[in-house]
Amino acid sequence: MKRSLPLLWRRINERYNLVGSICQTCNTPYFPSRKICPKCRRKGKLISQKMPNEGKIFTFTQVHAAPAGFEHETPYFMAIIQLKNDVKVLAQLVDSPVEKVKIGANAKMVFRKIYEDNHEGAIAYGYKFKIV
Repeated sequence: MKRSLPLLWRRINERYNLVGSICQTCNTPYFPSRKICPKCRRKGKLISQKMPNEGKIFTFTQVHAAPAGFEHETPYFMAIIQLKNDVKVLAQLVDSPVEKVKIGANAKMVFRKIYEDNHEGAIAYGYKFKIV
């Protein structure tokens, strides 16, 4: 599966640092970053902001039939993590015992490999979450 290096680098703040944005007018955080605040429209002023690294599992599912390129990882958990600032993030759960994966469990962001093209291709890293 070939992926564009410029696309990876464009999203480096989101993938590597969990950087979103916050509206200075209504104080609403967003992830991923937005150019316009949906609440304030033109009156809003958005600036970059690092999202919290911790949150709770809002909901989750176990994936048994993975998309192309991720078949070797099955089964794995995908979860919506509600961060401490109430922003919700979709992420894979890693390094977590099955019995601890439940709604309301505390989770922390970890930095992991997402995929690699091949043994000589690009390797993409990014955030995943782990039960703490």
